[in-house]
Amino acid sequence: MAIVSIDGISLEISIALVDELEVGDCVLVHVGYALAKIDPTEAERTLELLQELGSAGERGS
Repeated sequence: MAIVSIDGISLEISIALVDELEVGDCVLVHVGYALAKIDPTEAERTLELLQELGSAGERGS
């Protein structure tokens, strides 16, 4: 088990499906499981895109 933090929200997840993780690694998380270790640059781009999509949704309401 591990604690992940996304935008200030912490969540305990299972890391049983991913080998060789270290503190500070970026992972793809789905329904409480780390599915894959991902590149930090790609993780940052993905978070930025999700934030933009969230902002666009708020403006469209």
